[in-house]
Amino acid sequence: MSTEPITAQLNSLRRTRRARQVGTLLLILGIVVVTYLGLGFVQFDIGEIQSGVPAFIEFIFAFFPPNFESLTLYTKNNAITGLSAIGASLATPGTFVETLASPRLTLVKAAVVTLLLGFLGTVLGFLPALVLGVLGSEQVTPFPFNFIFRGTMSAIRAIPAIVWIFLFIPFGPPSQATAVLAIATDTIGNLGRLFTDELEEVEEGPIEAIQSTGASRTQTVGFGMLSQVSRSFIAWTLYILEINTRIAISLGVVGAGGLGLYIRNQQDLLQFQNTAAGIVMVFIVVLSIELLSSRIRARLRPGEHESKGFVEGLRDLLNAEKWIGRTEKNRSHPAASGRSRRR
Repeated sequence: MSTEPITAQLNSLRRTRRARQVGTLLLILGIVVVTYLGLGFVQFDIGEIQSGVPAFIEFIFAFFPPNFESLTLYTKNNAITGLSAIGASLATPGTFVETLASPRLTLVKAAVVTLLLGFLGTVLGFLPALVLGVLGSEQVTPFPFNFIFRGTMSAIRAIPAIVWIFLFIPFGPPSQATAVLAIATDTIGNLGRLFTDELEEVEEGPIEAIQSTGASRTQTVGFGMLSQVSRSFIAWTLYILEINTRIAISLGVVGAGGLGLYIRNQQDLLQFQNTAAGIVMVFIVVLSIELLSSRIRARLRPGEHESKGFVEGLRDLLNAEKWIGRTEKNRSHPAASGRSRRR
């Protein structure tokens, strides 16, 4: 029996592997060269960074301890400073209503404004994103006409929300209202594209079943396609809500209000301990919205939410084994752990 075909195949595999190795080395070399040249182009001086480390450490220490004097109207009026302001505010719950009704900028009001900006931008952007996302799918709109809608979403996504807020200056200077418009516009591009990608993965069986009943095109899209991805659409919307909350903080720095504006104001006044309190509040707001969103999304995925609630989710943050991916289930089923890592 001739071994020439086997030898030829082995040689072909060796050449392919060698080509991949060379390609990988060239890619790594290219990244290193571009990084080196790029650092020089942007005038990134390692020596200057090193010399600034002591000043940076001194600057960071100026933020401690955080001062929560501006947490609520009660602590602000009574000059209750430091961490004791948290306990004083919780001991007088009525101050939270008073704080929200007051025009004065406090941490609690700034946090609520930030959450509202992210929420309202997501809600206002959802319907246009749904329309563009559905029409952008080749399952709904034939090629190449679907690229009209894909192109629209790509054009929107190409411009960050922090630029959109300046494009909306004809409606007024950067403010809470224009921040909502900027976040909503950004949501249309990002969420719409996610919707399109989900629709590209739907199964043909349910679609054909709906069509066989004589359903109209709208009914086919609604019951044959959207019914398959409804949970995914909700999960992606919650994910975008998380992102929009962070965007709202960034927009606050340019005058849109909320925690971003509070942090910028305190930084301008060189009130670093107050700035630290604002940063702590950012962490609390972002972590809270992520925990809530992740728990809802987990409940949308069958088999992943048994005996797991919001309190357990908080408790998991203190579990070191959770952070490194080791759980009771994974220890009991090594194969499952291996599959999880491969995914």
